[in-house]
Amino acid sequence: MKFVYVGKEVVSDSLKARAEKKLNKLDRYFSREPEALIRFRQQRGGRNIAELTISVDGLILRAEENSNDMYLSIDRAADKLESQIRRYRTKLGKRVRDARAEAPEEVVEPVYEEANYDVVRVKKFSVKPMDVDDAITQMELLGHNFFLFMNAENDSLNVLYRRNDGAYGLLVPEK
Repeated sequence: MKFVYVGKEVVSDSLKARAEKKLNKLDRYFSREPEALIRFRQQRGGRNIAELTISVDGLILRAEENSNDMYLSIDRAADKLESQIRRYRTKLGKRVRDARAEAPEEVVEPVYEEANYDVVRVKKFSVKPMDVDDAITQMELLGHNFFLFMNAENDSLNVLYRRNDGAYGLLVPEK
């Protein structure tokens, strides 16, 4: 597994070793070598946040945890990633086996801009064609409430979102 670390004055060798030890256990789930982005942050009040993002074959897995101890945050986030993988194992296995020949989706670091209209973050990412079931799986793995994707069925950009009742909604543009 390839590791990329992000953090200001928080990243120590012992934190790196702990994260690598925990994430190397997940290697068995992937046929290709995944890349792990590990972000450490400290907030006011002593909260330590560990955000772990694994990308492989166009699939993105993400978990974030916070606690008073950074090591505990790493452990909890890694455990959360492993439970996501176990929960979606069959879908993930099928997705990895049926990977399209196109280039995998890249995780691009968010670009932070100061704007006059309350835009506090701009995030750019590549959009690849997928069906609605794959979009639901990807959204769940990311832990988001919405997901923008190129619908392979109608070749248009669609937005998938989680409704308040727990069901999913799909926004499709009229042509």
